[in-house]
Amino acid sequence: MIKIKRTFPAPESLAIEAKKESGKYDKPDVVRQLREDAHGKCYICEMKDLQDPVVEHLLPHKGGKYPDRKFDWNNLFWACGHCNSVKNQQKYEEGILDCCNQDPEKLINFKLINQAIDVNAKDDTNEKAVRTAELVQEVFSLTNTGMRVYKSEMRFQELTKEMNKLYDNLEELKKAPDSKVVLRKLRAILRRESAFAAFKRNYVRDNKDRFPQLVIYIV
Repeated sequence: MIKIKRTFPAPESLAIEAKKESGKYDKPDVVRQLREDAHGKCYICEMKDLQDPVVEHLLPHKGGKYPDRKFDWNNLFWACGHCNSVKNQQKYEEGILDCCNQDPEKLINFKLINQAIDVNAKDDTNEKAVRTAELVQEVFSLTNTGMRVYKSEMRFQELTKEMNKLYDNLEELKKAPDSKVVLRKLRAILRRESAFAAFKRNYVRDNKDRFPQLVIYIV
């Protein structure tokens, strides 16, 4: 999860649909803007090129019980069906981090260590950060149903591929620390727009003494 800049004003359809008895919050203008703002990534797991995208509510509207939440532009996010399903648990109803207003990278450690996900809040007294870290951990490792095993493993495999791209280019950087070609590749890999950016940027942040020339790419 990385910080997202939300576009304003809100899509026009939201105000129109909110007045209807069975209004929709996923009209084309909403979908288009959410996808663009999120760089085509699920805001929770950061997977790109989603096959099962959904318009996700940061705070649940409970089937319309909370109509203000249902059509609130600030409460809508671009997500994948897997993360939406995992997040649909009572323990997350009190809210996770709003990554449009808070920077998850400053509040959570996103790590892949020894082929295992390790996501944790930097301050365990920050309840939203703790819940967010638990959610991200779950979407990569939940195994309570067959489909969730498959979808979690798929995300873990894609994350591993992206991290290996980072590692390979860091090895090239060691050999040629002034290579403009390698630095250009790493700059692209470390952009917030890239898949699983929080994990890649966290790795470089943890190793900034080894790769000082990359610090400018993760601020």
